[in-house]
Amino acid sequence: MDAVVIGSGPNGLVAANLLADAGWDVLVLEAADEPGGAVRTAELTEPGFRHDLFSAFYPLGAASPVITGLDLGRHGLRWRRAPEVLAHVLSDDRAVVLSQDVDRTAASVEAFGAGDGDVWRAEFALWQRVRAELVEVLMRPFPPVRAGAGLVGALGAGGALRLARSFLQSVRAFGDERFSGEGAPLLLAGNAMHTDLGPDQAGSAAFGWLLSMLGQDVGYPVPEGGAGALTRALVRRLGGVVECGRAVERVVVAGGRALGVRDAAGGYVRARKAVLADVPAPALYLGLVGAEHLPSRLVSDLAAFEWDDATIKVDWALDGPVPWTADGVGGAGTVHLGGDFNALALFNAEIACGRVPGTPFVIMGQMTTTDPSRSPVGTETAWAYTHVPRGEQWSADRVRRRADGVEQLIERHAPGFRDLIRARVVHGPSDLETRNRSLVGGSINAGTAAIHQQLVFRPTPGLARADTPIDRLYLTSASAHPGGGVHGAPGANAARAALTRNALAGDAYRLLLRTLHHHLY
Repeated sequence: MDAVVIGSGPNGLVAANLLADAGWDVLVLEAADEPGGAVRTAELTEPGFRHDLFSAFYPLGAASPVITGLDLGRHGLRWRRAPEVLAHVLSDDRAVVLSQDVDRTAASVEAFGAGDGDVWRAEFALWQRVRAELVEVLMRPFPPVRAGAGLVGALGAGGALRLARSFLQSVRAFGDERFSGEGAPLLLAGNAMHTDLGPDQAGSAAFGWLLSMLGQDVGYPVPEGGAGALTRALVRRLGGVVECGRAVERVVVAGGRALGVRDAAGGYVRARKAVLADVPAPALYLGLVGAEHLPSRLVSDLAAFEWDDATIKVDWALDGPVPWTADGVGGAGTVHLGGDFNALALFNAEIACGRVPGTPFVIMGQMTTTDPSRSPVGTETAWAYTHVPRGEQWSADRVRRRADGVEQLIERHAPGFRDLIRARVVHGPSDLETRNRSLVGGSINAGTAAIHQQLVFRPTPGLARADTPIDRLYLTSASAHPGGGVHGAPGANAARAALTRNALAGDAYRLLLRTLHHHLY
């Protein structure tokens, strides 16, 4: 084989596709009994109710030049969207709604603060000006020289600096500078909390603004039939070999170079050109490679690698749509619950202090509302998740009681919700890791999204590139720049790095990389 890809998550499959496009012979080895990593679907509760096991909505995937460039529509992928993108429900049962119709979003935020509708339109106009260049800046290897120059060309040097400043702000600071009411900041804060960043943390404005503008632009689409349809499209397009139930136990290293992999049964696969690993950074370096092959400083840096928060997830089969009392919520694919802005800040602060929050912040998906194929006519497939501190011990009974608390919160805003429940399945942090070994301790973002572990600091201080100190070994997972989300960028960046290394094969290029890593580690 020219290349072996460890793991068949979306990044691994993207990398495999791009290498195959270049004419390489590629083998993908997956430990689980089916491909997809965190992009899988199953009938968890009852026959006919299709549940996404982990990730569900893909605004980043719909906007990603990597995913769109693969033309997966030719391989069966169809996007579906809910009538409205997202709704945030406050404790007094008011709701602010994000719609793909900018006038509808503007009217919703205007109801919370005079003039906020025009400010929202201005933010979206800014997004439309910089969309192409900004997406390239965020997803390409660092430093993104060409895309960065394009961004400066679109905004001017001053405008680009102001955009960079806003991205470093907290959502609270960003919102206070622009909006008079709480509606728009709540949309931004709730979207930022799709990561592990609270509304008072530096950098949360970047994630909140990006996901809000993506929702305004492309919506929060889902693959028709379930998240697994995206995986199936990637596998069909690859047309190569994906071997499931074959866990890799070791990356074989000799002379500072990756030669291949050894599986759990002792079988060896030679990789003539590259080994690409779609696994978390600590699992690759400290598990599959081993500290003896690594610079001591990198090993020390990995000891400080910070995971994101743990997660508890609930899936329901419902007899009908959720009976929300607030206007606009029933048509939203994604719903945020948990109170006002300060309640979200308190939730995040309690987790930071290692406490289980008194009131959960809940992200909920109404899947049949978004894609009618997800359950029988007249019913609803739904899920919700909430974050909890890492390191807590979560017995089955404790997880069940936390799920009951999530249901109580939904019931408060949708009386009769619990009467609609036909069946439910609850996954605590350890359950999620059991189903997908990359969700370590129930973390779903492959590492914190905080600014100290982004760009040149992801996963450790370095080049923010897929190259590793081991020649011809590439980190391909969301632990690498640009991080979490189903957009394929870490996989694409790893494939490009492998292709470049092969094209420039020789002692000079290898010496250059070794010199760079020597100075870093």
